[in-house]
Amino acid sequence: MHPLLKLIATRPQLLAEHAQAYAELAAIELPRAASAWKRQALLHALALLGLLASLLLAGVALMLWATLPSLSMPAPWLLIAVPLMPGAGAMACLIALQARSERNGLAGLQHQVSADLGMLRDAVAP
Repeated sequence: MHPLLKLIATRPQLLAEHAQAYAELAAIELPRAASAWKRQALLHALALLGLLASLLLAGVALMLWATLPSLSMPAPWLLIAVPLMPGAGAMACLIALQARSERNGLAGLQHQVSADLGMLRDAVAP
């Protein structure tokens, strides 16, 4: 008889306690993971918007540079500086994403499931 079935038959309260512990662990980790996923989605959206704004402003700057004589422009350096500002914001968002991407919000739950599966494999092995 499989050890898990034997445990269910003889001591069902242990499995109920174990399931309760899983529920508590999930209740702790899921809000943290959801918060991290929301933050990542927001940073991705901001990075995309920043890159699109930078491309749009660079296109406008290129058209202005092509149509206006450079001697009559009071501040030609703005044609470069203005498109760089949203691009710099987008790069900051991408750097923030890279700095936080190695964390796993559900690591504790995954570790517990792995430990339980390992215990079951050890119990089944002769």
